[in-house]
Amino acid sequence: MERWSQKQIEAERMRDVLLLLEHLLHNEKTTAKLIINCLYDIGSVNLIDKKISNRSLNKMMKAIAKVSKPVFSIIALRWLQKNCPQLLATWLHSQVSFRKVQAKKELAYVRENLPIEPKTLNPNPEIKRLRSQVRLLAGTSVVATVAFLGSAIAWISYNPTSDLLLNQTLSKPVAIEKFENATKE
Repeated sequence: MERWSQKQIEAERMRDVLLLLEHLLHNEKTTAKLIINCLYDIGSVNLIDKKISNRSLNKMMKAIAKVSKPVFSIIALRWLQKNCPQLLATWLHSQVSFRKVQAKKELAYVRENLPIEPKTLNPNPEIKRLRSQVRLLAGTSVVATVAFLGSAIAWISYNPTSDLLLNQTLSKPVAIEKFENATKE
């Protein structure tokens, strides 16, 4: 009976922790946004540097990453407010329960001492083919994104009144008539 009440008290306290974490993230929305923005700045640059070796493409992708930052920030904040309190509460509970620590250490020791299988050294040809398809799709998506953003910028910067004025000045017959009258005299 005492063991059951102890479990019940522990569950109630963890529920309190969860509510406090939810309250913290709700009230400290600005702090959460700043944390997300800092992590995005670091992570996007490191990911682009790791995945894209072409220097000009690298710079262009970093510029695109800066443009997409506000959208990512909104989505990440919603995800953070929805999932982070539960993840933090679970992690904190695992830190104070002291039960799983020994099992994790034993599992890590067993994994370290396992022999390497030959299958992991030579990947399957199908895996190689799929990896090359992923690279092709990633490259295609980069090109499509650049084309889309380029056309969007061109469309935004397009000013139809400047073309109209240019056509009007080129098609004025008045200037030609004055020139013809001047040469006849």
